[in-house]
Amino acid sequence: MQEGFLIVGRGLGQVMFQNNAVSGLLMLVGIACNSWLLALLALLGNFVGTVTAFFSGYSKEDIEDGLYGFNGTLVGIAVGVFMEPGVASLLLLVAGSMLSTWIARVFAYQKLLPGFTAPFILAVWLLQALCRGWFPSLLSSSVMPEETAADWFRAFSLNIGQVMFQGGTVLSGLFFLAGILLNSRVHALYTVWGALLPLGMVWMVGSDYAAFNAGLLGYNAVLCAIALGDRSWAGAAWATLSVTLSVLLQVWGMSLGMTTLTAPFVVSVWLVSGMRRALCRK
Repeated sequence: MQEGFLIVGRGLGQVMFQNNAVSGLLMLVGIACNSWLLALLALLGNFVGTVTAFFSGYSKEDIEDGLYGFNGTLVGIAVGVFMEPGVASLLLLVAGSMLSTWIARVFAYQKLLPGFTAPFILAVWLLQALCRGWFPSLLSSSVMPEETAADWFRAFSLNIGQVMFQGGTVLSGLFFLAGILLNSRVHALYTVWGALLPLGMVWMVGSDYAAFNAGLLGYNAVLCAIALGDRSWAGAAWATLSVTLSVLLQVWGMSLGMTTLTAPFVVSVWLVSGMRRALCRK
């Protein structure tokens, strides 16, 4: 039982690359500060993804490290954000979390492209397409109020919190940062850098600061910074390039009306990692 709790905790922490159950617990507290419902759905998605991996006979070590729980965690929260609560959405959550685990396993069969959160992205996009085609009443809608000035601290904190869709309180981002700091000072430093750098790109939002203040421009950047940053100056440079590219991709995707999720993070890290490998071969 204790090991099960630790696996679920690591699965939460792995959303932000932290293989630490206590880090995951702090992140769960951060989610609960914004919404108890989303915290419960995060746990459910995590549990379903992990159990699916167990019964599918996947690597015991990977399961224990939470590598089959973090995509399910994100699927669970996404269902709570994009769909109306009910039995149907819960069934889709279970299906999506299971699917994310199977997609993660497909990525594990090759070494060229790390999966990161791609299984979550593909699963949620499929669920949304299914709902738009057959169950449109399940989809929830929300409109952000227009804002005309930048709220720098809120934008910074929500750049971190929105990694897990938490845009309702700055406490979520602060708890996430605390969880990362508990496990890795280097990752915490890059989390701050990833959340700060998009603030300098405020000019991209024009006169409507709602998306900027809600952290929608910077959450992909936070993941990019953690994924690529290390103790070297070269690592910092590559991380910075990926952060910048992710913000550009996010703004572009939002302008097209896309539900971008963490796709800008995944694509930008794939591109920058490919560039780095190409340069290292020369």
